[in-house]
Amino acid sequence: MVLAVVPAAGAGRRFGSDTPKQYSVIAGKTVMQWTLDLLGSLPAISIIMVPVAEEDDTAHRLSYRFPDKIRFTTGGRERADSVLAGLNALGAEPDDWVLVHDVARPCVPVADIQRLLAEAGQDAVGGILAQPVRDTLKRATPTGARIAETVSRHAMWQAQTPQLFRYGLLRPALQQALADGAAITDEASALERLGYEPLLVPGSARNLKITWPDDLLLADYLLSHSA
Repeated sequence: MVLAVVPAAGAGRRFGSDTPKQYSVIAGKTVMQWTLDLLGSLPAISIIMVPVAEEDDTAHRLSYRFPDKIRFTTGGRERADSVLAGLNALGAEPDDWVLVHDVARPCVPVADIQRLLAEAGQDAVGGILAQPVRDTLKRATPTGARIAETVSRHAMWQAQTPQLFRYGLLRPALQQALADGAAITDEASALERLGYEPLLVPGSARNLKITWPDDLLLADYLLSHSA
């Protein structure tokens, strides 16, 4: 069984808008609707758990293509808190697969998700979609205004979502990381702390994460011209 968790409790502070980015409208639908409709279209996914902010009254009022698959729960302060809340609300079996996806990635190709399910779903640990870093990397000085050094991009990958792991592996890894006060920016990092080496599954550049307002323009183009 494959279950999905889509954390959507963030306020999008970097986005620079009073409206959380998941409720920005692109190509006729909100970002959240695009993302949940895409995941819901996959027969392999039976339930989509969406942790939202406690005061959020928008998510429940939107229409979705596959409403019977969608559940809502209260998220947490940080992304990892919300993912753990979603896992707890699922109440899954240890061997169930959990697909965690950013609500702000509405353009991920279905073929990429299917490849992740096929490859990481056969792995002992699980894995993530990611892309090899192509650009030159620079480390900034403490002020952030100047270059301190060039960082080798050899063996460097840019993490994406979805990320796929067994429920019985991911939930305790996140619990331990949060109990230790560790900075967890994605699910793989929680497992890495315990010595696991998740699989890297090549993803697409189309799978952009909406972080800045300009990202909406590109997402709008990709969704408007998707097959």
